[in-house]
Amino acid sequence: MTSGGDSPGMNAAIRSVVRTCAYHNIACAGIYRGYQGMIDGDFIDLDARSVRGIINKGGTFLKSARSQDFRTKEGREKAYNNLTKAGIDALVTIGGDGTFTGALIFNEEFNFPVMGIPGTIDNDIAGTSHTLGYDTALNTVVEVIDKIRDTAHSHNRLFFVEVMGRDVGHIALNVGVGAGAEEILIPEEDLGLDRLLDSLRKSKKSGKSSSIVVVAEGDKTGRNVFELKDYVDENLPEYEVRVSVLGHMQRGGSPSCFDRVLASRMGVKAVESLLDGKSNLMVGLVNDKIQLTPLEKAIKGQSKINKELIRVSEIMTT
Repeated sequence: MTSGGDSPGMNAAIRSVVRTCAYHNIACAGIYRGYQGMIDGDFIDLDARSVRGIINKGGTFLKSARSQDFRTKEGREKAYNNLTKAGIDALVTIGGDGTFTGALIFNEEFNFPVMGIPGTIDNDIAGTSHTLGYDTALNTVVEVIDKIRDTAHSHNRLFFVEVMGRDVGHIALNVGVGAGAEEILIPEEDLGLDRLLDSLRKSKKSGKSSSIVVVAEGDKTGRNVFELKDYVDENLPEYEVRVSVLGHMQRGGSPSCFDRVLASRMGVKAVESLLDGKSNLMVGLVNDKIQLTPLEKAIKGQSKINKELIRVSEIMTT
């Protein structure tokens, strides 16, 4: 099942789980609409042919949905009864923090084997260097910023480009460096409004006629990206400022080769770990090796921002 926000690579992970089950002669079922589908008994039998032609598709063909019912003991009990009735005896959940929290509670209450695969573009899960969809999102955003820069150059404008990242700045930091942004604003590093103005003044004095500032949505420099625009308008009238909020377009698109391969590796590990009697774990990528992390640690832990890359960004924006 897939749950929470969709991310490129989820379909590739579903495909991997299904085909690994077929390889080991295990019956496999798909659950539509995440935990809500589990409560509604919305299951479908899947075999190797059921997942042909989806490795290159974004989103998730099993659909995803939030479930208020699953937050209740009664809802979870109904889900458990549906799984038992259908002969399902283990669960692979593909999603992020909320998905894993639900899986952990479900296991604690019913001793039901669960295995997690991290699927979120924010890359905000501990126990893996890359979550599914993160690499694709980076490539999508860099391509968009490259196009915005064409307009910025043509009209001598300053663009604030807001990207996803409510709690962590992985997307903003990496695309900021990759797209050559003049400033990068992330939750982990409070640049401050005065320092932002100083940086933009220096850019102007150095002869730059246009600038790109990448802003993670969770950045604390201003209350929001539009407040940043207003502040610069008031204090640096020589700049013509525009805002571009990329929003959900960052989640869409065909997954990159990296995400397709990662999803394939994670799906195999998830199924074979369940076959080994393991549970309450998340499959992750650590030093290019597929490893297991306790779900509780993946949920409560926090992925760390790359300090070296922050230093690189500071040098590149000189």
